[in-house]
Order: sequence, then C-alpha cells, then structure tokens
Amino acid sequence: MVLTLPYEEGPAGLRPLKRIVAGLVIVYCALRVNDFDLLLNPLGWAMCATPLLLLRRSAGDPFDLARTSVLAMVCLSAVAVFAGWVGPSLGTTPSPVVELIGVAEGVGGLVAVWLITDAVIRRIRSSGIASGVAVLDVLRWVVVGLGALGTPAGLGYTALGPVVAVGWFACLAALLVMLYRSAKLPYAASVRKLGE
Repeated sequence: MVLTLPYEEGPAGLRPLKRIVAGLVIVYCALRVNDFDLLLNPLGWAMCATPLLLLRRSAGDPFDLARTSVLAMVCLSAVAVFAGWVGPSLGTTPSPVVELIGVAEGVGGLVAVWLITDAVIRRIRSSGIASGVAVLDVLRWVVVGLGALGTPAGLGYTALGPVVAVGWFACLAALLVMLYRSAKLPYAASVRKLGE
C-alpha cells in the first residue's frame, strides 16, 4: 500500500476543485456585447482540464474519464464558437450542421458536468466521508435531467417556459456551490504536481 499525501497548494491557494468550478462558471455564464459572449466556452473547459489531471490518483481513475470529456468539450466548443462567427458573417440562417453542433455542445457539456460530479462523488465515498454525497447526487441528476429537457427547447422544438430554465440554472448554481465548498476537504486536494 502506498500512501500519497496531497501537495501544498502554492501561493495562489486555488485548489483544483475551485479551479474546475471557476471554469464551469465561465462555460455556463454569458457576458454578451453585441451578441458576442466575452466568456468563451473553450477557455472555461480548458480551465477544467488541468485540475482534473491534478486530482487523478491512478490510471483509470474517474477523473481521467472526466478529463477526457472536458478535452473533447474544448474542441467541440471551439468548433461551435467558430461556427457562430462564420454563420452570421455569411448572412445565412443557421444550417442543420450548426444546429447539430449546438446540440452536441449542450449534451456534451451535460455529460462533462455529470462525469466531473461523479468523480467527486466517488472520491468522497472512497474517503469514508458521507456528508454531501446525497445532495451532490440529486443535484447532478436534476441538472442533467433539466438540461436534457432544455436542449430541444433551446432549438425551438418544444416550449417549456422560463420555469425550467430558472430551475436548471438554480440547480447548477447549487451544484457549483457544493463543489466549491467541498474543495477544502482532504479528498479534493491535488495528489500530483504537473510534469509527474
């Protein structure tokens, strides 16, 4: 049995789980100027990738799968941003390809949030700490469920009303707050330095 102690966090003091939450805030919040989102989604997803590597304990760790999904989202959201820039400049209505990219980005984001939360839940359970696991589990189900309902509504295929959007955003905010608060616990400390 090998005992791995967490590394010190350094002068910035920003633990990996806090950096992941900051990245997700950039992804799911919008600061728009002339229909341009200043908070670029690829940047937010990229902010999540390195902390997931720092939380990985071994090959096949749930944080590996979460990191793979986040790296896929970096690429997919970059394609979506590019499609959003090119489409309007050509003066065309959104093509089925652009709509498909939007759906893939929405669904992929939900999968990434699910996998990140699942990795944290598994780490909590393996450490023997039971507090907060049930709340995180319920919140991830609600966030993914309402997000799955909202994806077709965002494309105009169904009309769910603002209640679903507000409920989804409130649950996502609660999930991010729970993840942020659990960043100070020992199971959420980084177990490796970059370059190892």
